Amino acid sequence: MFAVIETGGKQYKVSEGDVIFVEKLGVEDGAEFTFDKVLAIGGDSFKVGAPYVEGASVTATVVKSGRGKKIYVFKYKSKKNEKKKIGHRQDYTKVEIKSIVG
Repeated sequence: MFAVIETGGKQYKVSEGDVIFVEKLGVEDGAEFTFDKVLAIGGDSFKVGAPYVEGASVTATVVKSGRGKKIYVFKYKSKKNEKKKIGHRQDYTKVEIKSIVG
């Protein structure tokens, strides 16, 4: 059985036991979190929501929260002596999918 959930403006296809990295949720490590925005559920039968499947939810346990690897954005304009270097680290939450209901 699998489900397609929406969180942080992105969509993820998950099944029980998967470990995924999502946008920061603001939940303590080891806590349970329920994703209510389920777009589709598949398995024996396939259900698609409009936009969400009613009564469906995905329960997950927060493994840890952290910050991703630093990336550098470098802007440059030739012949103008214009350079700009910016660094960015994205916050994330690592979750393990426990159950899919729906």
